[in-house]
Amino acid sequence: MVDIMNQEIQKITGKAFVLGDNIDTDQIIPAEFLSYNPSVADERKFFGRYAMSGVPEAQSGLPGGNVKFTPEDLFTTDFAVIIAGRNFGCGSSREHAPLAIAEAGCRFIIAEDYARIFYRNCINGGYCAPLTSEQRLVEAIATGDEVELDIQAGVLKHVASGKEYKLVPLGDAADILDAGGIFDYARQSGLLK
Repeated sequence: MVDIMNQEIQKITGKAFVLGDNIDTDQIIPAEFLSYNPSVADERKFFGRYAMSGVPEAQSGLPGGNVKFTPEDLFTTDFAVIIAGRNFGCGSSREHAPLAIAEAGCRFIIAEDYARIFYRNCINGGYCAPLTSEQRLVEAIATGDEVELDIQAGVLKHVASGKEYKLVPLGDAADILDAGGIFDYARQSGLLK
């Protein structure tokens, strides 16, 4: 669950993982790892271990490449925020893709835009907050750079330079994420019993 309106987590500070354009769902979680069952806790964690493992080395952690999102033999990432270019999450409608990112411990993605199904899967499952940048960030921020995400203000700050970037508000999608996904939101709203 991405409790983005929680007063205790209004600001997230951590390292950024930077990717380019057209990162597809098979790169986010390759099909060979879909044999794990997300309903079984001992298997679900493997989605985090293999998150982003299909990203080509040239794209992985731009600009130098060859940066692993999740360290070898671990299940969680050191990166707090994914920063991507255009069309993030394109490809198949694989709902395991935002699950893999969330299982790795990363709950915030900032991209120029998203494939529609990936965007909805992030929100409907309550996995990740798919934030949108008003500027192209992949040339301004590098993998490993420290960033501060002020959720309430809708601003991403590059800590070293002090430069700030405005983000597009999530609108009503924030309520769904805070509830834990579309079904929990519907129950809490009295739409489902």
